[in-house]
Amino acid sequence: MALNGSTTNQALLDAQLELWQNTFGYIKSMALKSALDLRIADAIHHHGGSGATLPQIVTRIMIPSSKIPHLRRLMRVLVATGVFAAQHPPPAAGSSGDDEDEPMLYTLTPVSRLLVGSQNLAPITTMNLHPAFISPFFELGSWFQHEEAPESCELFKHAHGQTCWGQADRDATFNALINDGMVSDSNFLMDIAISQCAGAFQGITSLVDVGGGLGASAQAIAKAFPGVKCSVLDLDHVVANAPAGDTGVQYIAGDMFEKIPPADAMFLKWILHDWDDEECIRILNNCRKAIPPREEGGKVIIIDMAIGVEPSDLRHKEMQAVFDIFVMVINGKERNEKEWKKIFFKAGFSDYKITPVLGVRSIIEVYP
Repeated sequence: MALNGSTTNQALLDAQLELWQNTFGYIKSMALKSALDLRIADAIHHHGGSGATLPQIVTRIMIPSSKIPHLRRLMRVLVATGVFAAQHPPPAAGSSGDDEDEPMLYTLTPVSRLLVGSQNLAPITTMNLHPAFISPFFELGSWFQHEEAPESCELFKHAHGQTCWGQADRDATFNALINDGMVSDSNFLMDIAISQCAGAFQGITSLVDVGGGLGASAQAIAKAFPGVKCSVLDLDHVVANAPAGDTGVQYIAGDMFEKIPPADAMFLKWILHDWDDEECIRILNNCRKAIPPREEGGKVIIIDMAIGVEPSDLRHKEMQAVFDIFVMVINGKERNEKEWKKIFFKAGFSDYKITPVLGVRSIIEVYP
């Protein structure tokens, strides 16, 4: 009986721990946000591969001395969650190495290395943790209880009184937050995508990056495939901030819901998951009208999630499920293969191929 009781108690405590892991998950996100705001990864990176002590970090991030004990506690969370690593420095010559008061050395991990350097993911991580995207989730429960017309069903609009894209149109700072985030993701992902699936971009002579923002993806494609004429289509206020100089890319102001300029291939990276099925069909239908037949090289190249497509371990499945809720804030949707197939065929396409080589995302080629 004692053994059974002990087993039952342990199961209850394990369940409570799992409940707490979910309850306090936001602490991990806010600790990461604080690290970004304080540029802690940059402070550690400044000291090279040997790492940095807490006093060395403090000299870079410039916080009041009264906050140093609290910073030590923040670093403990960031180490426990794998953002940073910590170790005692090697003992000095003649030292026993038993000095527990020796300051810890904090070093970068594979996760935090993504937050430093010229092509880092800090901007998109900052975007994803911005209050504008987080605060609507405080109202998620009440949002579910309200009947709303489809055009008014966006959780972002429910919280802020306007759509995400409407706010980007009116608020230059918010617009820059989104554009900089997308550029950082493209700078990170496109070299991998081109390396892993170069065949998707071969055999075409022109490409339009639909909703391509500041053109980071198109620039990467143009650099890898000099024979492909690359253009970027986006709204006026986005194109107005396009980089100056010779980028190798043409920028075109326009609306993908109205008309898309012709090319051999259309490219949509992280675009369709922002829209519901009917809107995706409109975008894809305009893409189909702008490309030649399949036998002449016409295709649409999509980078997005395809839920459940192999390989898919537990971490992939969890992140795909979480991301589906994240894009729900702007009335978006992550799709499984059946859902993708449905909108492809409704938009008049005849075939598709999914290549799951980008972590939780895939390259999807769609043919007229």
